[in-house]
Amino acid sequence: MSAMIPQANPGAGYRAHQAEIDAAVMRALRSGWYVLGAEGRAFEAEFARWLGTTHAVGCANGTDALALALRALDVGPGCAVAAVSHTAVATVAAIEMVGATPVLIDIDPVHYTMDPVELAEVLAHSPPGLPPIRAVIPVHLYGQAANIDAIGAVCAAHGVALIEDCSQAHGATFAGRKVGTFGRVATFSLYPTKNLGALGDGGIVATDDADLAARIAGLRQYGWRTHYISDEVGVNSRLDELQAAILRVKLAHLDADNARRNAIAAIYDTAFGARAPARRADAMHVFHQYVVRVPDRAAEQARLRALDVGTGIHYPVPVHLQPAYLGRVALGPARCTATEIAASEVMSLPMWPQMSDADVERVRSALLHSRTT
Repeated sequence: MSAMIPQANPGAGYRAHQAEIDAAVMRALRSGWYVLGAEGRAFEAEFARWLGTTHAVGCANGTDALALALRALDVGPGCAVAAVSHTAVATVAAIEMVGATPVLIDIDPVHYTMDPVELAEVLAHSPPGLPPIRAVIPVHLYGQAANIDAIGAVCAAHGVALIEDCSQAHGATFAGRKVGTFGRVATFSLYPTKNLGALGDGGIVATDDADLAARIAGLRQYGWRTHYISDEVGVNSRLDELQAAILRVKLAHLDADNARRNAIAAIYDTAFGARAPARRADAMHVFHQYVVRVPDRAAEQARLRALDVGTGIHYPVPVHLQPAYLGRVALGPARCTATEIAASEVMSLPMWPQMSDADVERVRSALLHSRTT
């Protein structure tokens, strides 16, 4: 019997670059400096250069990255933030962490990202009882850019800050530019399963605004500008030196890994034809997840499991229907209808860049077999 092919396999990323990662870890351990040292500074500089921004600030995780970005823009109590419900809950959790009020916009059902038409309606006619909307957080989901030109234009027209959540789209592009370079600030999770993943938690915030970057750097460490002196109330959210050293290795391989993800996706496409995931014509998808719509999802997952192919659901319950948020978060006029339908049908196939050709073919064959049974 063949081994199960998991839906994700972060350990494979370590094994593929084990010698480099082990050397980087030893370098960090021997340095004697384990928080906010040379490895972290080097990673921040290398990440900013790779992304195409002038500044990047590491932090403890992707949720904190969003919260730090919001706080640096003075978004907090008395402010609302437009986001989406079809996302990891971290996006909405970060809004509430800073005391702001989330309002959730429906998705474009083809690409699963924020609907700029509904966003425009909400910014023009905010739901009653909400504080003023001061920021918009579109999520570049599954590895594909949101319609960031349209969203950015709406934000500019209404004078609200655009914060890109790029946690699933490291290296994705829109109109030839990497996502994370369109808004005032962009945030990335560096969780182990991400396209650029640490071997633990991590996050990073990117911006071209030097003053904003300096404020974020202070906020992540108690609001310090001068050591031990808090100029404002901050938090403890630092990217440690071991993770920074590991991420420097992983960053050097990221573009090649993203190319491999696209090659795997192209093979999967042959099993789906017109049902393959849609790509924006003006964007480059980096396939953090390869997601298809399956009306009989539970049955399809069972058929694939019987063929030793693992699957996932990203995400099974929209944020606004989860117990912590049910009945208390504001929604746009579409009431997240497309979001709820997508959540009942989406299914993620195995996707990580170290998949062997044989395993990719096994998944493709299982998909073809499943569709004929």
